[in-house]
Amino acid sequence: MKPLMTGGIALLGLLLAIGATEAVESPEGHRLLYVAEPGIRDYQEHGGHGIVVFDIDHGHQFVRRIPLGGLDEKGKPLAVKGICASAATKRVYVSTTRTLQCLDLTTDKLLWEKTYEGGCDRMAISPDGQTIYLPSLESDHWHVVAALTGAVIAKVTPKSGAHNTIYGIDGAHAYLAGLKSPWLTVTDGHTHAVVRTVGPFSAAIRPFTVNGKQTQCFVNVNNLLGFEVGDLETGKVLHRVEVTGFTAGTPKRHGCPSHGIALTPDEKELWLTDATNRRLHLFDARVMPPRQTGSIELRDEPGWVTFGISGQYAYPSTGDVVETATHKVVAGLKDETVREVQSEKLLEIDFAGKDPVRAGNQFGLGQAR
Repeated sequence: MKPLMTGGIALLGLLLAIGATEAVESPEGHRLLYVAEPGIRDYQEHGGHGIVVFDIDHGHQFVRRIPLGGLDEKGKPLAVKGICASAATKRVYVSTTRTLQCLDLTTDKLLWEKTYEGGCDRMAISPDGQTIYLPSLESDHWHVVAALTGAVIAKVTPKSGAHNTIYGIDGAHAYLAGLKSPWLTVTDGHTHAVVRTVGPFSAAIRPFTVNGKQTQCFVNVNNLLGFEVGDLETGKVLHRVEVTGFTAGTPKRHGCPSHGIALTPDEKELWLTDATNRRLHLFDARVMPPRQTGSIELRDEPGWVTFGISGQYAYPSTGDVVETATHKVVAGLKDETVREVQSEKLLEIDFAGKDPVRAGNQFGLGQAR
């Protein structure tokens, strides 16, 4: 890996000397990976607390740690549930089980932190950075939140066990999945009215992703080492795809053999997690149903996967960095103490100097239109 400056030991010494939370200025035209912690339940052994920032262009080396709120009554960090960002408004958001936090991307400063009825889960932000769909913590409703202020502007109540949320890449629709329902709820991204449901899938919906045209969704469900495919236009379930050559065991977390699914930005491949076998399974997404083509071994059980903005790298929650073109693990995320970092809540943000110019997403959304 190429170091940020001459001498990796000197760099580490400098970072420790100035303190883990003090910002180190990034070079011009920088791609950074923002990793929210604790991003595996509330386990601090996988990266401590805060947003840990890595330099994508220099071997994914540690850059800085940004402090976060999200503490319980005893001062212990709450589990992080989601992360999203907008380059247009220069803000990054982190949800915990109780709060939503908003930080300035140019200063790393916390702008506000608010609590919401029913708690918080994995949210999504509109492409213009103005609106956030914020699920309650496995309860009946989603809050629709004004992203600049945190004010609630609407409420959607599918009564599905609110959990995972996607905003389509054009902002026209949002997609709401709950832990207690086999139905995916689709809303109008502007009026926030429910326009259709998709399903029923064979079990409750876990992680899912959506193609760029928003015609198909690819859905993890309970008890399946694999995924199902839904038609977002007709509302019908099209296919069930099971991983071959591997046996589903009992995962350490989530109780779901495949808890993580992502499309490459060009939508040529679909990547799927396999917890107990410590694998990513790869599928050719140019055919329907997608066809299994290979697998990649990881350093721990994955519970999520997403891609960087260009699709050059894939980021499973294990902290492995996978080069998409070669399917090779090329790096492993480590923090300022050389501790292996893992998180299910991470995304890429690109900068020109100190100004953010592009923000990725945590869901591995397809970008082809």
